[in-house]
Amino acid sequence: MPGGLLKSLRTVSDPTRARLLLLLDEEELSVAELQEILARGQSQISTHLSQLKQAGLVEDRRTGKNIFYRAKKLPEFEPLHRLLQETAGDIPGAAEDREALALVLTKRQDKVRSYFDSLAGRFGREYLPGRSWQGLAEILLSLLCPMVIADLGAGEGTFSQLLARRARRVIAIDSSPKMVEIAERLAREHGLTNVEFRVGDMESVPVPDSEVDLAFFSQSLHHSLHPERAVMEAYRILRPGGHIAILDLLRHNFEKARELYADVWLGFTEVELRRFLVDACFKDVQTAVVHREAEPPYFETVSALGVKGAVNSQ
Repeated sequence: MPGGLLKSLRTVSDPTRARLLLLLDEEELSVAELQEILARGQSQISTHLSQLKQAGLVEDRRTGKNIFYRAKKLPEFEPLHRLLQETAGDIPGAAEDREALALVLTKRQDKVRSYFDSLAGRFGREYLPGRSWQGLAEILLSLLCPMVIADLGAGEGTFSQLLARRARRVIAIDSSPKMVEIAERLAREHGLTNVEFRVGDMESVPVPDSEVDLAFFSQSLHHSLHPERAVMEAYRILRPGGHIAILDLLRHNFEKARELYADVWLGFTEVELRRFLVDACFKDVQTAVVHREAEPPYFETVSALGVKGAVNSQ
């Protein structure tokens, strides 16, 4: 047995460290979230994380005031991760940890959802970073033909209604029931009958496979807990030859956006967006910075486009 793997086995022989590694293999988590799941003190959790990090099993990522931890995905540790998964039932507390993890992730999503619930009805009359008509116009140039469009993270449906004037049908998805309620009312007031609003998450879209011609994210992807999963969902619901279009904030350092706008991510680099699309198997991927704001904090808007290949090319 390689020395590194033997050392790793010794490290996770402690039940608490084994539980931590199982959790971090599943999800990136903060110390506070791990405290909540394991019902242990901050000092104890930090000590175990430090030991896992020293063993090379865990890495961290600083985001503003928070530090998130995740398991390292290295080939030499695959046997250890497999062993932990196979023996999880024998680790005291591990089964309960999965339920607690689901609750913690729900609370994360609820924090974002509650922000938009409170904003419902005022959306569109207040400033939001990156909501640029100039940026939207860059995307609209490619929407000349009638098609079925999924507006993912649609909010109160401002852009969905704009698309509906040209689209054959628009399916608008948002996680906030209040936003959906207001969007439906506004659509009725404007006489739009080809827009359907559904409550749902971007990472689990309530749309059948191969249903739409265009999957669109307008300043919504940075609210997703796992943006790469949202992009994969877009791929799933697109017909072969369908397009994905993303408008979002370019990576920035305006930390207050987390509190002001419930942003989960401080935008994305072009490289990150390109990787999301390529990993989801999109072809002809293109990215570009399409708008720069003139006022502080000088938000920039980035676009990303891709095509779902035909069946015979997959």
